[in-house]
Amino acid sequence: MKIEVLYFDGCPNHKPAVERVRQVLAEEGLSAEVLEVNVSEPSIAQKVGFLGSPSIRVNGLDVEPEARRERACGMMCRTYAVNGRREGLPSHEMLRQAMREENSGKAWRGKADVVGELGTDRAHF
Repeated sequence: MKIEVLYFDGCPNHKPAVERVRQVLAEEGLSAEVLEVNVSEPSIAQKVGFLGSPSIRVNGLDVEPEARRERACGMMCRTYAVNGRREGLPSHEMLRQAMREENSGKAWRGKADVVGELGTDRAHF
């Protein structure tokens, strides 16, 4: 399993997002490659479908089901629907569910993974 944490420099939720991903992986007893992907400019944000910082994808699938068909991309802060309000990080349960969907094969296929889409193995664009 590959998990991408897309962010831009200066995002206060970038590191907490990575920590939360690693915590949920440990709680679930899963192993995954966790890539921190720095989206450095608006043109790249548009190309990869960057919904704001931080965005988290499991094998190319956004962890927030409601955002999987979203088309508004750009260099902005990302929020997630958590218990009826907007927060800067996805909940533990949202991450857990996305990881479980991917493991069960029931995930809806959205945007390809960023690194693969751009034809590079770099994690800074």
